[in-house]
Amino acid sequence: MGRLVIVSNRVPDPHELAQPAGGLTVALADALRSGDPCLWFGWSGRQMEFEGDPAPNVETHGSVTYATIPLTPAQHRGYYQNFSNGILWPLFHYRLGLMSYERADWFRYLEVNRLFARGLASMLEPGDTVWIHDYHLFPLGQELRNLGFQGRIGFFLHIPLPPWSLFRALPPAEPILRSMQAYDIIGLQTEEDANNLRGCFEAEGLSGADRVRPFPIGIDPTQFGADARLAFAGEEVQRLRDSVHDEPLIIGVDRLDYSKGLQERFLGYERLLTRYPEHRRHVTYLQVAPVSRGEVEEYRLLRRQLDETIGRINGAFAEFDWTPIRYLTRPVPRSVLAGFYRLADVALITPLRDGMNLVAKEYIAAQDPDHPGALVLSHLAGAAPELSEALLVNPHDADAIADALHEALTMNLEERKRRWTLLDNEVRSTTAGSWARDFLTALDAADANVDGQTPAT
Repeated sequence: MGRLVIVSNRVPDPHELAQPAGGLTVALADALRSGDPCLWFGWSGRQMEFEGDPAPNVETHGSVTYATIPLTPAQHRGYYQNFSNGILWPLFHYRLGLMSYERADWFRYLEVNRLFARGLASMLEPGDTVWIHDYHLFPLGQELRNLGFQGRIGFFLHIPLPPWSLFRALPPAEPILRSMQAYDIIGLQTEEDANNLRGCFEAEGLSGADRVRPFPIGIDPTQFGADARLAFAGEEVQRLRDSVHDEPLIIGVDRLDYSKGLQERFLGYERLLTRYPEHRRHVTYLQVAPVSRGEVEEYRLLRRQLDETIGRINGAFAEFDWTPIRYLTRPVPRSVLAGFYRLADVALITPLRDGMNLVAKEYIAAQDPDHPGALVLSHLAGAAPELSEALLVNPHDADAIADALHEALTMNLEERKRRWTLLDNEVRSTTAGSWARDFLTALDAADANVDGQTPAT
């Protein structure tokens, strides 16, 4: 038996696995606790000038070896900022108008994938299984094949994948799709995303549709529930409880990103206060939105827009002893958030488009079974098909958000318990551990796919 080799754009700090933060790290933490030997390879987060290929920096903690390489500033800018996050991210979140394509960035993207391949190939051993993650590394499997690796390679996309009618707007759509033929199994979050990728392959006359499957990602609900119970007794939750004076609390937790629908969500909350004035002074909305990609102009503009919207809403509705919206743009530890989720009467999670959204699942796992809260969820989140007992809304419809919030705030205990029980069963049926096992089992059973590939250009 060989090792599991995980490849992602960033490699987490080994100490993060005790309290993982990012969605990918959260999902993989359970798999990494198995004790089986594992190598995790990726970018170190450092930018520096170098000549030739940098030697990977290697650290081993328990059964997991972490190997990282730096990028030059030019590589980081072209591969990460411009192509991955300036082109692929908006396109895959159905925001075509935010794309800004330059061929030079595509070449940098290929250059970094080839750099990753060379660095990783030097560390691979016979029998290793390689599991590549996310949109930064679409061509990496093909680059490993070009270097002679014949083991199994799987790929998982953590964000949505658009239909061919949108995907084809990407100038290098064809070489990206062709490079994905190198994978033995390609996993996506939902059946809709899997169907979209199958359609892209078929439109380009490529094989591989039979290797595309949905693998909905999950969390460790048992551990997160225990974390929530522990945090609920902590100082931070007590301070929050005291500050809202036992009135209902609505919570939202998202990266500050245009895909999360924060502006539309705030307008929905404003509509609640306008149309249902009985909630004024009797509900507080806490939005945690850590700043993301602050160096990108679109994100700076979004933050300015959100600041203005929150200021306008608070100015219009606040009283001397009540502020309608509390807004944090710095991270809150996940262990503390678990307690906040348990305290909150409503979770408001309304992305315009999301691969999955683990916050929705964490909120369910954190609840007190005797007094659960209600979940208001965008039907465009990847989690929506699984969490159908949530109050599902169109995130573009402020009145629908307001109506759902009113229903959540006035829902009787019996109905809240009925919905939560069904939601909790769903969250427990697909966990982080089962997601990883299901994917790796499918990858292990797949026929090796090493011949007849064409390098991306």
